Amino acid sequence: MATLQLKQIRKTFGETDVIKGVDLEVNDREFVVFVGPSGCGKSTLMRMIAGLESATSGDIVIDGQRMNEVGPADRGLAMVFQSYALYPHMTVEDNMGFSMRLAGVPRAERRRKVLEAARILQLEPLLDRKPKALSGGQRQRVAIGRAIVRNPSIFLFDEPLSNLDAALRVQMRIELARLHEELDATMIYVTHDQIEAMTMADKIVVLHDGEVEQVGSPMELYHHPRNRFVAGFIGSPKMNFLAVEAVEADANGVGVRLPGGDVTRVPVAGQGQASGTTLELGIRPEHLVLDDQGPLEGEIQVLERLGGQTSLYVQMGEAMVTLMADGDVAHRVHDKVRFGFAPGRAHLFDAQGLALSSLEQHPLAGLRRQDSRAPSDAVGQ
Repeated sequence: MATLQLKQIRKTFGETDVIKGVDLEVNDREFVVFVGPSGCGKSTLMRMIAGLESATSGDIVIDGQRMNEVGPADRGLAMVFQSYALYPHMTVEDNMGFSMRLAGVPRAERRRKVLEAARILQLEPLLDRKPKALSGGQRQRVAIGRAIVRNPSIFLFDEPLSNLDAALRVQMRIELARLHEELDATMIYVTHDQIEAMTMADKIVVLHDGEVEQVGSPMELYHHPRNRFVAGFIGSPKMNFLAVEAVEADANGVGVRLPGGDVTRVPVAGQGQASGTTLELGIRPEHLVLDDQGPLEGEIQVLERLGGQTSLYVQMGEAMVTLMADGDVAHRVHDKVRFGFAPGRAHLFDAQGLALSSLEQHPLAGLRRQDSRAPSDAVGQ
């Protein structure tokens, strides 16, 4: 068992509240990702779990034991930082086994654990090399190996891929997902990159200004964001937002007047939304469809051709809308285009930025990363 509970955790620096009463449960063997913009408190929260920062108030409970007064070395955790922090004069093998050497672990046992970690991380041919002879990705794997040999109850990763180039980040995401499955361990991972969160997590914790905005599986957050912040943060490219006017509403939906004047009915719980109320309609770029009869119209300002897909940036009055189209779309900059969307793909947000509850349950909304293999294009269905 390797579980974690955070109970009303707060952290204050002087008069500044950095973490504002976080409650969270991490289950055994989950891969949980803390995600949010810079300054949201995710690394501070991670450091408090590790024992590198003390909580101002609240309880940190690991496997049922309160850990607030327990030192970092005695919490049974292992942390991998953004910096590799390898000893340059030591070989890979010595770097990975150094903590065990300090702890007085016999040489034969140290070597056995290092070799097993090297096998898992595919580092066996590199054990005699020193860090200067390794690539960035190999150095990061050595840092992870140093954590594996400690056999921790929970792995903590604090933005470990930030120093790598784009291709290496993709490779390391795959390796970390594979590592989680092979070790069958509990992992907590901090990142500001929502793509890392979406691709690796069983459960995502979205943080903003020291508070938890929403907790759920990647597809729950994608299909059912709790508020405008989560909707705009999860998904790439980010969700489009358009000001609309409610013309009628009931428990079965809300009819809204779009910028072009057309009215469409969005299947969300509309109780309490008076006619004339200003709302925001959210629609993801991949859910907008070019359509000569569509209700929305604008002028293409920028085209980004990515091969299989093309991103269209379309000016609609004061709003810039992003639309994902086929890679071979024939449009050019300054073309006028019309487009639309399926109402069931749209989201509505009230004046406080809270999402009106969707009446449609998307089939993948509750899907976890390790659950049944879904078709790769199912999100677009």
